Amino acid sequence: MKLKITSLIAASLMMAAAAASAADGKALFEANCAKCHGAAGKGDTKMGMKAGCKDFTDAAYQATLTEAKMTAAIHDGVKEGDKTKMKAFGDTLSADDIKALVTYVKAFKK
Repeated sequence: MKLKITSLIAASLMMAAAAASAADGKALFEANCAKCHGAAGKGDTKMGMKAGCKDFTDAAYQATLTEAKMTAAIHDGVKEGDKTKMKAFGDTLSADDIKALVTYVKAFKK
């Protein structure tokens, strides 16, 4: 009986942590990414269109994104030659923050 209760508590805590992470991902996206990528992840803001932001709701585009690619882009930024297309967030966001952002962005896929 104790094992069942302990297992239920552990499962509840894990679910709460996952929900908090998703909420954190949304808040982080809104604070750091939405001005270019748009609140819905379509890249349809003025800044996003200028920078050539991709549509995160496009399943075909999402298929090209790996967790490692997304993590590197957020951490290190995105450059095209000498031009910075997206600033690096590795100095301002923790590894957990970046992981929450990656999870949140992957959820845009339709």
